[in-house]
Amino acid sequence: MNTLKFKTSINCSSCVAKVTPVLNAQEDIQNWEVNTDNPDKILTVEGNDIDEEDLVKSLQKIGFKAEKI
Repeated sequence: MNTLKFKTSINCSSCVAKVTPVLNAQEDIQNWEVNTDNPDKILTVEGNDIDEEDLVKSLQKIGFKAEKI
């Protein structure tokens, strides 16, 4: 299993609620979480063969930025 981290613009519980269906729909992601206490709002995703580009584009479609770190 791979673990990837992204700096995001997901900054509150309402934002997390908005991204939940998008991230849950990603078949290659088995687990994810957003640390909204971190100034960089770190999204951590775990899974196999995660399509980073698809993940970033999916978040952009609903108004969030994500940059791999």
